[in-house]
Amino acid sequence: MSDNEKKLDTREDLNKELLELRREQFNLRIQQATGQLNRNHEHGRVRKSIARIKTAINQIKK
Repeated sequence: MSDNEKKLDTREDLNKELLELRREQFNLRIQQATGQLNRNHEHGRVRKSIARIKTAINQIKK
């Protein structure tokens, strides 16, 4: 999903996506702690996606 499409989404949709990304981030942390994480680059991808969603939510507020 591009940044322009995210701006068109409703705030509820963005909050749902944010919640899903937070769950994914938590699962990645657990996998890393137990030594099961094979895709180390996923942390950065999820973190950046969360930042993009939060930015879009803040832009909608204004």
